[in-house]
Amino acid sequence: MNHQQLTTFVTVIAEGSMTAAAEKLSLTQPAVSQQIRNLEEEQGVNLLVRGTRQVKPTLPGQILYDYAKRILHLTQQAQVAIQTTSQDLVGELRISTYNSIGLFLVSPIMGMFLKHNSKLRLHLNYGKGDKIINDMRSGQVDVVILPDMRSEFGIEFPDYEKHFLFNDEMWLVGSGKDTTLPDVISMSEFTTKPVVSFTETYPGFRKLFETRVKENRLNVEPVFSTDNVGTVKRVVESGLGWGFLPSHAIKKQVRGGRMLRVQVEDLKYSVNVNMYCLKNERNRMMYDTILGALQQQATSS
Repeated sequence: MNHQQLTTFVTVIAEGSMTAAAEKLSLTQPAVSQQIRNLEEEQGVNLLVRGTRQVKPTLPGQILYDYAKRILHLTQQAQVAIQTTSQDLVGELRISTYNSIGLFLVSPIMGMFLKHNSKLRLHLNYGKGDKIINDMRSGQVDVVILPDMRSEFGIEFPDYEKHFLFNDEMWLVGSGKDTTLPDVISMSEFTTKPVVSFTETYPGFRKLFETRVKENRLNVEPVFSTDNVGTVKRVVESGLGWGFLPSHAIKKQVRGGRMLRVQVEDLKYSVNVNMYCLKNERNRMMYDTILGALQQQATSS
């Protein structure tokens, strides 16, 4: 077993297929399959149940998956710790993003930075896209993590440089306990179950969703709506309805079977989430260090 094999194995299970894992890892599908076969031959057991649409771990595969996640997480923590201690980061940094992205991506690494850099001052604010963009326009924030601003908001800021972090999707999910959930639907069937609405969706998805609703003449009246992703997840898990949520926020629940993903044939959406940093050479060391930590966190999650 080596680090690359464990990374590939964990990614295959997390993404649910060889093809999706290959895309995330920037590998070919045959290369991913070969790494999994090599790992199975080394261990002398079958690690995956290969279905037509999805792969799942066998019992030995689940055991290896649990250990591999811990190994990779510790490796990632070590890398971040080394990064944050290799330079003496000094100064103040103002960071803004969506609540759901912050909980997934930013919060897990903030403690590491503060622990090893006593002279660093971090300000993390959660807000809606329009408010964050206004703060960017007035130069009141140093680092912003948002979906691609050109495609989502129709705007770019020359004073900020852009760095890719991860690709996100919007998934329709319901409770893992709901045995009546279909595998695939068309948008015309969306209102056949109670709808739970997450109101902090990406602008591009909101426009696409509203277009499909009008095309199918649907009357969407959510039984519950909020901009708090944690609350929406709990409501969906309890079986009170289904709804669209950003994939980064629910992959663990889908992998664990607490939620089930339903494919929507005529509504597919993805967007790149980027880090935007205010051009300031005095902050270059902080930007580079935080970017590396964020990219590692995005890859390992």
